[in-house]
Amino acid sequence: MPTAPLSIMPTIVGNWKMSVTPASAEALAGEIRAILDAGDSVGCVRAVVCPPYVSLETVARTLAGSDVAVGAQNLHPEPEGAFTGEISPQMVREFADFVIIGHSERRAHFSESDDFIARKVRAAFDVGLKPILCVGESISERRAGDAERFVSEQLLAGLSNLDDLSELLVAYEPVWAIGTGETATPEIAQEMIGALRFAVRDSFGGDFADTIPFLYGGSVNAGNVAELVIQDDIDGALVGGASLAAHSFCAIVQNAAKSTHRA
Repeated sequence: MPTAPLSIMPTIVGNWKMSVTPASAEALAGEIRAILDAGDSVGCVRAVVCPPYVSLETVARTLAGSDVAVGAQNLHPEPEGAFTGEISPQMVREFADFVIIGHSERRAHFSESDDFIARKVRAAFDVGLKPILCVGESISERRAGDAERFVSEQLLAGLSNLDDLSELLVAYEPVWAIGTGETATPEIAQEMIGALRFAVRDSFGGDFADTIPFLYGGSVNAGNVAELVIQDDIDGALVGGASLAAHSFCAIVQNAAKSTHRA
């Protein structure tokens, strides 16, 4: 199976979930900026942090002028309307460059369908956001031997409204490895992500398949990130709990940077 080209910049995304207030988000962003600005890691690794909506403006202001980008955790596909409690793509775009879409928690807890997620991906592109489309299988699908088919179909469903995948990122997060302490082995992650890259190549062509950053997510930490990003098709990580402490998140970025020169 063809491998990813060397030109893809590794990307480490921190998903802060519903874990910080505006004050603590400002402090966390400031610590991350200070640590990474003092080193040389961000030059070869793209770092992104995704705070809750209420902290987007504060974090964007704290990180302005740095090499750390800001993303949102979700958006609504409609540009405006009677959707109480929702945030439109243009609202997100005021403060962020990236947006996580289709996270397993959104799919499980809020019943988001593949069609709804595909609409979100299209809406993100329409306002110039870079979507991070999340896909992944449950333990039952993996045990049934159906993981590769299931996740490939999930990915292509999320891309069904598109003909141009420029600026897309894909995060493979096996549901059984999110927040559990369990991590897919580098070999398991590489096998799945290689299959996903092949599925994109088969449907959209190599020009897109070979330039999309594919990230792995699921209990990523400073100790295992290097083993993941040296795999042929893994271009970074989507980090949950370990992104909530500045030193651990920055260690992940720094360790990924040390492993960016692939054989």
